[in-house]
Amino acid sequence: MRVGANVQQGQTVFVNSQIEHAPLARAITRAAYSAGARYVDVHYRDQHVRKAMIELGPDEALTYEPDWVKTLAESSTGQAQIATTGDPEPDLLSDLDGERVGRARMKGITEIYRQQLVDRSVNWTIVASPNAGWAEKVFGEPDLERLWEAVAACTRLDEPDPVAAWRDHMQRLEARGAKLTELRLDALHYRGPGTDFRIGLLDNARWMSALFRTRDGVEYVPNMPTEEVFTTPDSRRAEGTIRSSRPLALNGEVIEGLRLTVSDGKIVEVDADRGAGIVRGQLENDERAPYFGEVALVDGTSRVGQTGITFFDTLFDENATCHIAYGFGIPEVFDGEPGEGMNVATVHTDFMVGGPELEVDGITTDGKVVPILREDAWQLPE
Repeated sequence: MRVGANVQQGQTVFVNSQIEHAPLARAITRAAYSAGARYVDVHYRDQHVRKAMIELGPDEALTYEPDWVKTLAESSTGQAQIATTGDPEPDLLSDLDGERVGRARMKGITEIYRQQLVDRSVNWTIVASPNAGWAEKVFGEPDLERLWEAVAACTRLDEPDPVAAWRDHMQRLEARGAKLTELRLDALHYRGPGTDFRIGLLDNARWMSALFRTRDGVEYVPNMPTEEVFTTPDSRRAEGTIRSSRPLALNGEVIEGLRLTVSDGKIVEVDADRGAGIVRGQLENDERAPYFGEVALVDGTSRVGQTGITFFDTLFDENATCHIAYGFGIPEVFDGEPGEGMNVATVHTDFMVGGPELEVDGITTDGKVVPILREDAWQLPE
């Protein structure tokens, strides 16, 4: 309430949770009212209902958008949003046609939320709800207490004053982002096992931490945990090959060994040891989805990475190591209008590319190479 969504006096708070997260949603509701919320609206979703739609419904059901869902999304403008994550059945949809799973999206609803980001009209956050099914996927046994301990460490709840610890952490990441912005880099070059990838950067885009501000000046942290500094790249300039370094939990399935080939800014080939169809379905559903919208750098000081745990949840796994996202760019990195180069799409999917073997260099406009990451260690002065 004080760091993540930073709920303001008199705001309506919209909570979006899976039904298995009900205990946390109830606690969030009580905390939101204590923080001064005018009203708290909790919306529950059920992955088994979604599975039935994808498996048994007609094609039109995959993209159907009820008017009331649009009204609900639009009504959250100017208010606070809190979502919970932690899939109790990460492999629930693994027996379905991956391309149907990838196409099952409400593009219009996504566009409403994207426009809220552009307008900076919502203070929002995503937090984890540990549950036995998620713990089973992570540890091979439903050790819920162990998962809570890991989540608490990643989100700084083990600190004497978690709020102060979060503020110190965000200041450090903000300083790191400012240093990268000062370099005025023209591109990044990634090298590692299966990866040789270069992507252009935009001269009007800054590097930042996940410390966002609404148009009214309300500070909030949309991702808890967060360990990254990131920017929106030039979606027109990207070349090479990328191999994902960690499993990617996506739309009810776990993608293993994702490999991408990129040409002229666009993903032109998708392969994976498992689950490639879901990624292909996403990319085929939006003509701008195969272009990139985010590059994010994470080093070995990450609390998430230091746990040594693969969480099978992007909120955590993307903060364990470097990641890249295909799909829409992040408008907050621009002080003015984004202009050309920022990707606009109804998809934003982060996948992990980092690890001790990954080397990341910055390339200046005059071709100078600036080492940024080596063996998970940050190379720039702090």
